[in-house]
This record gives sequence, structure tokens and C-alpha cells, in this order.
Amino acid sequence: MDNYFVADKADVCIIGAGHAGCEAALASARMGLKTIIFALNLDSIAMMPCNPSIGGTSKGHLVREIDALGGEMGKNIDKTYLQNRMLNTGKGPAVYSLRAQADKNKYHTEMKRTMENTENLQIKQGEVVEILADDEKKVCGVKIESGNVYECRAAVLCTGTYLKARCLYGNTIIESGPNGMRNSVNLSRSLESLGIRLQRFKTGTPARVDKRTIDFSKMKIQLGDEKITPFSFENKAEDIYREQIPCYLTYTNGRTHEIIKENLDRSPLYGGVIKGTGPRYCPSIEDKVVRFADKERHQLFIEPEGEDTNEMYVQGMSSSLPADVQLKMYRTVAGMENVSIMRNAYAIEYDCLEANQLKLNLELKAVKGLFSAGQFNGTSGYEEAAAQGIAAGINAVKYVRGEEPFILDRSEAYIGVLIDDVVTKTSKEPYRMMTSRAEYRLLLRQDNADLRLSDYGYSFGLISEKRYEEFKKKRELIEKEIERVRKINIGPKPEVNSLLESLGTRTLKTGAKLTELIKRPEACYEALKDIDPERPDLPENVREQVNIQIKYEDYINRQIEQVERFKKLEGRRIPEDIDYSRVPSLRIEARQKLELIRPVNIGHASRISGVSPADINMLLVYLN
Repeated sequence: MDNYFVADKADVCIIGAGHAGCEAALASARMGLKTIIFALNLDSIAMMPCNPSIGGTSKGHLVREIDALGGEMGKNIDKTYLQNRMLNTGKGPAVYSLRAQADKNKYHTEMKRTMENTENLQIKQGEVVEILADDEKKVCGVKIESGNVYECRAAVLCTGTYLKARCLYGNTIIESGPNGMRNSVNLSRSLESLGIRLQRFKTGTPARVDKRTIDFSKMKIQLGDEKITPFSFENKAEDIYREQIPCYLTYTNGRTHEIIKENLDRSPLYGGVIKGTGPRYCPSIEDKVVRFADKERHQLFIEPEGEDTNEMYVQGMSSSLPADVQLKMYRTVAGMENVSIMRNAYAIEYDCLEANQLKLNLELKAVKGLFSAGQFNGTSGYEEAAAQGIAAGINAVKYVRGEEPFILDRSEAYIGVLIDDVVTKTSKEPYRMMTSRAEYRLLLRQDNADLRLSDYGYSFGLISEKRYEEFKKKRELIEKEIERVRKINIGPKPEVNSLLESLGTRTLKTGAKLTELIKRPEACYEALKDIDPERPDLPENVREQVNIQIKYEDYINRQIEQVERFKKLEGRRIPEDIDYSRVPSLRIEARQKLELIRPVNIGHASRISGVSPADINMLLVYLN
């Protein structure tokens, strides 16, 4: 370090100020460590280069969990939403997911304001070009393009899609990051010199079009919910209520698909120019037309980018086709016959990490004190990035303090599922969180994220005393009310049967437990209040939990039993220094995968692709 000019010293340095970087930096600083965050451009802090929205199916769960841990994403979208909707309400509560359309610029501005006013946090504009490590392969600093060095004890890589990024549409190739921002050209080389393996991924974004050139009368209007549901458990609906802006639904058609097929040879995706692998669950319109050739049309959502702009986002029509083809195909869509494109759609290629090089605390195995979060880990989505960001920030602090790492398991949180999947399973495409990936999703609902994770957030110092006291009061009210309801018997009185009949459920001939009535498909806790005269006046969020916990009690108990079996496997630790070559009868593939990922316990080992149940049995015999 003597050869460098040391500009400053910090406990933790965060490289990148996207959604992962913001959560990592805020967690580190709020936990009391001096933190410096570096952004290539301060205008890119919490930028939304793709869809300006937060939440959605399974992603809403992640945002609620981030908030329960004391993160910022939920509070920030509550400040800046344009439209708020609860998705999947026709299904069970396990898959309810909150989604909000964001004012893109206000989201950035509010997050930047929050970070600028956070104690212990400094924000710097500059390109980090090198990670500095000592002879023991331990992080000791970062070097920026000017040659200045910032010494640190831990660092978190949150580089998103910026490393050696290039944007493409048709024959146009621009060496830049998303949304015209500069890219990072040197850091990849530094990481590879440290023995870190990188891969090439690709994602894309649709065009932005001029609202004044759209005929919304030909589209179906999509309004927000009348009843607002906040993302943050700190907020109440009345505190964040505002007039909402509508979105619109339209469709591609046969002519759209014809134009795309006629010009596939001009797409860098199909012409071989793009080498990176794209996301399976968020394909370009070219991919949709080719892969789903039997479909006559595809949904498109026309969404506002902000209150103070005419830009509209065409959700569902990302593309890397040339500009002239884009205009031609967009104008085949109902309501967009005269549309004007303000920003062309493009694909973006970038370097990212082979994530099996990470430990479950998101620390790189190759370099002590170097953590990684977000799209650099091979994931997609703002919410997945932020979830990893807060976990990496907390663990960077714990590393500096010499404390045990913070690892959520698959039975505790969607964040645990996400990180376990990313680290354990070899993904050859950008990873997207989905409810189907969570085995215990009835336990991991978005409505109970605070009950599951607030104790952690408070213990880290990320949740205030006031908020925690309110949370404890809520938890106590839920427990007391469930206990009270369990003791109530309902007789077959005329007023009882009249109510049950009005709900469309069978009447009583003999007495029944109130809990049994709540469990009926046609009934619920709220609907039965008139036959429960002793019921206390409780807040809505308490009543919601009472209903869900009673109504789905049998299913919840079944999942709790599954979790107990899961915990036994997770509790069987594997020694860090185990030599897998000495485990008899292990197949070669299993031995190679176990050696590469170095699982921490039997449960972790059992989820590795290429490790069979027979291999696990051999490993158990060896450990015994």
C-alpha cells in the first residue's frame, strides 16, 4: 500500500450504487461502520434502467423482507409510487404479491437523498478499477481510476450490468452501461487476477415511447387498487395515499410477429453478435415469437415512467432489433399506430460472477472480506439485487467485527431461498425469483415478513426502538386474539345460521368451534364478527394475521413439520476441511461439485445439482 496515495480509510467500501449497493451501504452505515460507496455516476444511484416498478409475483415478498430487516426499498417505493396493486388475489395468501409502478426519477432522487443524509456514509463518484488484497488474499482497499486508494477492511461488489458492458440493437453497438451511462472497463481484469471466474450474461429493455402519440382508447385501462397496501411495515395506507396514474393493456398481433420473423437475421441475438445468455423468464419479443410460435398474441403493458414526463414504458416488448424495425413493429400494435419512440429498445451484455464461488454469506471464497451482491451474482431484477445487497452489507459488518455470519435458510425467508439457489445451483442464465422456488411458501408469505424477520433487524440495529415496540405489540395482539378465538364455541342459534346462510355455507345443527367456522372456504374471521360479540377492536393488520393463521392452520402445521425435517439436515454440519476424495463410492460428478461449492451442511449438499441421494447417503456414512 506504500506505493499508493491513500485518499481515505473506511471499514467497508461498496462498489456500485444500484439497488444492491444502496441496501448494502445503508445497512453497513446504519450498523455503525464508516462506509464509502462508489458510483460511476451519481445520477445512476438507484436508477431504474428497465421497468420502473417495484414488487410483483415473489418480488413483493423480497421487498417486504428487506423492509422487515430494516432496509430502504419498501420505504422508498411508498414515497414514490404512481400506482399500487396487489397481484394474485384470486389465489391463496401464499402467492399474494404487491407491485407498485414507480416514478423513475423520484425513486432515484429520494434514495439519493436518504443516502446523502445517512450518518457514517460517504458517496463518491468514480470508477473502481482494482480490488486490493494482501498476501493472505484478504481485502485491504480499492483503487479508483485517478490512482487514489481507499483502504478498507471489507468490500462489497455491486456492479450490476456495468462490467465491460455494451448495448446493442441491430448493427448499433455502444460500449456503455444501461441507459447511456458509462461502463466499467477495468475491474473485470482485476477480479480475474484474484482468481475469480467471470461469465457473460445478457438482458434487455423495451423502447420508451411518447405518451402524446398513443391512442389509449384502443387499449384496456389498468387502474390501481382503491385500497392502498404499503410495502413498508412502518407505513399505514392513509399515510401514503395519493391519486394514482393508470397503466394500459394491449397486445401484439400476427402482423407484429411477421415483421419480427422477417427481420430475425438483423437481430444481434440471432445473428451471433450477442454471446451472453439472456433471462429465460423475461425474454425479448424476438424470443417470444420464436419460442412460442403457436401464440397469436402477447400481452403488452403501457406504463408511465413518471408524473413529469411523457415517456411510457412498453412492458413485454424488449428487443435488440434495429431502430427501423422497432418502429415498424411497435406501430402494428393497437393504439400505437402513430407512436413515436423516444428511446430505442436495446440488449445489454455484461460480465458477471459464476456464483458458486460464493459462500452462503455472499463472501467470495477466493478473497477474504470481499462480498458480492446483485446482478453481478447472475441474478435479474431490482428486488433480487436489493435483497442480496442488505444481506451482503450485514455480513460485511459481521466480518469486520469478527462475528458469526448472518445466513437466512430456506425455511425463514425468500431471501434465504434466493441466496441458497444462487450459490448452490449452477445457473447458466440470469436467475429470477419465483414463488414456486420456495418449498415453504405458506410460511413465507409477504404479509408475515415482519413476524419472521423483525427480530433480526432489531438485533442488527437496523430497526428503531419505536418501530420494534410497535411490532412487539402487534405480535402480542395476534397471539392473544388467536388464543381467545380458540376457546369460543358457537351454538346453532337462529342469528348464527342466518349469517352462515348469507355467506353461502352450511348451517349448524349442533355447536361448533369458532375456529372451525373460520376455516370454511366461504367464511373468514372478519365475516363472522357479528356472532362474536366479545371481539376486541383490533387493527386491520392484526385481524389479517388472525384470519390467515387460523384459516390455514392445518396446512401451516404440515409445513412446520416439513421444516423440522429440513432443519435436521441443515443441522448436520460438514467439516470445512473435508477431503471429498476420501469419501468412498462418491460419483466423480458429485465429488467435483462438492469440492467446488464446499457445502456447509448435509441439507446444503443435497441441493447441489449433480449430487444424488445415493451420494448424500455415502457422505453421511463417511461422516458417521
